[in-house]
Amino acid sequence: MSQFHKLTIKEVKKITPKAVTVLFDVPDTLKDKFQFEAGQYVTVKKEIGGKELRRDYSICSSPLSGQIKVGIKKVEGGTFSVYANDDLKVGDILEVHEPNGRFTFIPNKSISRNIAAFAAGSGITPVISIMKTVLKEEPESNFVLIYGNKTITDSMFHDEILELKLKYPGRLSVYFVYSRTQEENSIFGRIEKSTVNFVIKNKHKNIDFDSFYLCGPEAMIKTVSEALKDTGVSNSKIHFELFTYTSPVENVIPDAVPEGKTKIKVLLDDEETEFIMDKKTRVLDAVLKHNLDAPYSCQGGICSSCIAKLKEGEVKMVKNQILTDGEIEEGFILTCQSHPVTDSVFIDYDDV
Repeated sequence: MSQFHKLTIKEVKKITPKAVTVLFDVPDTLKDKFQFEAGQYVTVKKEIGGKELRRDYSICSSPLSGQIKVGIKKVEGGTFSVYANDDLKVGDILEVHEPNGRFTFIPNKSISRNIAAFAAGSGITPVISIMKTVLKEEPESNFVLIYGNKTITDSMFHDEILELKLKYPGRLSVYFVYSRTQEENSIFGRIEKSTVNFVIKNKHKNIDFDSFYLCGPEAMIKTVSEALKDTGVSNSKIHFELFTYTSPVENVIPDAVPEGKTKIKVLLDDEETEFIMDKKTRVLDAVLKHNLDAPYSCQGGICSSCIAKLKEGEVKMVKNQILTDGEIEEGFILTCQSHPVTDSVFIDYDDV
């Protein structure tokens, strides 16, 4: 089981009035543990105001760079994002979990592919890592980016994207979409079905895309996914990651969850623990209550930090926006969303 490590901040760079990139100094002794795939994230742990916070931030650097750099956009009413933008400085130390995530791209320099990505706001963070990887490590592949923001000023990595476009002419196509300002050589409005059709069916109508990567708010992902499917794109080609932090849903218990207790066995870090829990309690909450150091972050069903494999018994998930039908059939569950519905269950955190 991977874990948290104390890392020193090497650089904090302001990239928009409300966003920074944070570069971590990873010592040689931890280099292997912090190797990552393009599109993955790290979970950052920090105590602020006497409360432990955990937040996921996608890595915006490419694996070849050897850097762990994340982008953090200030969220109105947020806590850690405000701290990172206003107070975090070089030399500070944060606890950082080893890279995780399933929204990934694995390069193969011997093949030629056409990749397209739709990103909105801070959803560009994992996408730019994927885009750099495609361009650097697959010299025969092409990339199309559709990137939505309110204004140019709000656009994270705007200048870096333009530099990449100049560096890879003919291989990188970029469509900026702005909802509040009309800019030259850009699309006015939001990323909608018409945007998808304009880019995929008009500007690149002769291209057979191998994969689509979508990252941003749920509404955008739903709109783009449906529009792509309407054009004949198979579901297997569409990869997405929600990029909105969701607070835990309180007191929402599916009707299918019965009254009573469950005997739960948990395998974590090669150690088995057994205890009795209430079926109305979520598995992750019960595990943490018994002082087991299970992985977790958002607790809202939009990240994959708390994933485990159900070896015995049955659970009911309140929300699932991450796991595919195939993964569920294999037994994977989000423990932060799972209620046991049988009298005994066996949860394996190690077999993921």
